[in-house]
Amino acid sequence: MGTGTGTGTADGAGGPDWQGGSNLIGVDRPDVVLAAFERGEPQVGVAVIGLALNHADPAAVLPMVARALESADREVRRQGVIALAHVARLHRTVDRRCLELLRRCPRGNEADDDLWSFVPHRELPLWLWRHHVRERLVDRLRRPFG
Repeated sequence: MGTGTGTGTADGAGGPDWQGGSNLIGVDRPDVVLAAFERGEPQVGVAVIGLALNHADPAAVLPMVARALESADREVRRQGVIALAHVARLHRTVDRRCLELLRRCPRGNEADDDLWSFVPHRELPLWLWRHHVRERLVDRLRRPFG
């Protein structure tokens, strides 16, 4: 996992190619992602996923995830959900802002499941508890002896 001090990509192969999309999943610097948001790059969500996978500090990644979750672009929001799932799985943490933004998304997404699986439950909001308890109860009622 990168530290965010390289050329913008974890593989050191130079900066991301915003036109062709190559190296976006390897982005490891929050400043590269922030600049992409400011330029309105259409594939910025892929870079947010890359940042979530490659940067060692979730405190630096989560603001970029939040920015993706509040995007007007549906695909960037979806990619923000995926990035949040990666942060939960890799770092076992989440921040309040991302949880507030995630609440606006349909339930049953990747982030819901990974937050529930990898982040201590005491750190999760009641709405996520209700979703998972109800989901498990319905599953149990469908398979009472399984």
